[in-house]
Amino acid sequence: MTLLNDQSLSVSQSCGDCPIRHRAVCARCEADELERLEQIKYYRKFEAGQTVVWSGDKMDFVASVVSGIATLTQTMEDGRTQMVGLLLPSDFVGRPGRGSAAYDVVATTDLVMCCFRKTPFEDMMTRTPHIAHRLLEMTLDELDAAREWMLVLGRKTAREKIASLLSIIARRDASLQQRANEDRIVFDLPLTREAMADYLGLTLETVSRQMSALKRDGVIELQGKRHVIVPDMSRLLEEAGDDTDGGILA
Repeated sequence: MTLLNDQSLSVSQSCGDCPIRHRAVCARCEADELERLEQIKYYRKFEAGQTVVWSGDKMDFVASVVSGIATLTQTMEDGRTQMVGLLLPSDFVGRPGRGSAAYDVVATTDLVMCCFRKTPFEDMMTRTPHIAHRLLEMTLDELDAAREWMLVLGRKTAREKIASLLSIIARRDASLQQRANEDRIVFDLPLTREAMADYLGLTLETVSRQMSALKRDGVIELQGKRHVIVPDMSRLLEEAGDDTDGGILA
């Protein structure tokens, strides 16, 4: 893994100015607690396609995704792989108290992570209720998201799967930008259509066809392959088969 130097770092090194501060594991920390985190943190950058950690490897750090996106992948005994999760900005990587990684973590795009040395972080958890409580909340949110994704993969149509994935990314982007209550959302899709197909268990042709259909029907607007405009978020949620009352923010 490549340690960032000051010249290559693309985000502020001050916790108070961090773009994921209001959603990350340190969201409720007081000034003195942030100062202690500053002492045990460092940034690492990964290029698209680079492996952050392999399943079973020892992890001497935990981390928050600052920018970019990564995938969680499980490899079966016969060599087949399945993408089982996405890590978006503010998501937490690693488990305090667990010595090794449970999944392969691979950078899908260029990735910046705010890392904490594991043993000092575990010590801080015992002395800092704000961190322990926030991590518990994030873990429960992750469990809810995993259960929701089981429904997406198991019961939804191809169109609903695409709409669901777009809505998850759109809502997260809006939350990070603190625009969560807006109906019109604009974001850059961090996944290629090949990655979307892999994650959703669809063919590339199906993903392309359904994206075109959502565009044709006015549910989304596309500028190039990655820049997405959602004119009416409630319409996208309806296409995803989800409630439009807000639900759980992914």
